[in-house]
Amino acid sequence: MPLDDLRQFRRHKTAMVFQKFALLPHRNVLENTVYGMEIQGVSRQRQLESATHWLERVGLKNFETKYPNQLSGGMQQRVGLARALANDAPILLMDEAFSALDPLIRVDMQSILLELQKEIKKTIVFITHDLDEALRLGDRIAVLRDGEVIQQGTGQEIVLRPVDEYIARFVREVNRGAVLSVSAVMQELTEPVETGAARICGDASLEEALGFLNRENAQHALVVDSKSRPIGLLSMRSLISAIVNPSPGNASNKASHDTSNPLPLAQTSRNS
Repeated sequence: MPLDDLRQFRRHKTAMVFQKFALLPHRNVLENTVYGMEIQGVSRQRQLESATHWLERVGLKNFETKYPNQLSGGMQQRVGLARALANDAPILLMDEAFSALDPLIRVDMQSILLELQKEIKKTIVFITHDLDEALRLGDRIAVLRDGEVIQQGTGQEIVLRPVDEYIARFVREVNRGAVLSVSAVMQELTEPVETGAARICGDASLEEALGFLNRENAQHALVVDSKSRPIGLLSMRSLISAIVNPSPGNASNKASHDTSNPLPLAQTSRNS
């Protein structure tokens, strides 16, 4: 790609959120947020309108005149996120954007990103060493080793069907009950079932399903879709089997449960 085309691509097609915030210390919050639009040549009025909007969306209203050294790490990263969003680029690159934050602030920033994505619906490529973070944020995940993609797919596909021993070890300690959904472990319907059976949504997590069956004192439940149409059956036995992490001896088994009865992760967040 010619240098001029590459420069235009970086200015208008992508925006970056950095691990170490990369805020300019001599600029206040507002001026840091408008920086990318300045480079793009956007009018000052539009700069201020966009920056003010996104600072409010990330929870920094009334902090416009503060400087980076007056902000906590989490607040600085919110400025970085607002700066990237203000550019209105179709692709958002986030290079270990939350890894420098403490655990509570990190979870908070993940929640903010998920909530914002419901509104912006952009392609987000998020690089992380944290598998739990990848599983929470990503629609699709690619697991890399030595620069090579070892496996890619949805979080549930990777957890349930690791392609080799390396991936199996990587996902072994994942909280499967929180990650996997009922639809991933249910038995598909082959014949009509009684309508009086307990019902649970296929999008529910296995932890939610376990609590539901316990409250209902039931061993089976009818799985339904978002329109309450029956799509499968869930048994307590298959539910517990799916929640329990496979033993090391069975870790390479690509299907670690029966539905009928650290290295970097790159992920693409919700773009639909």
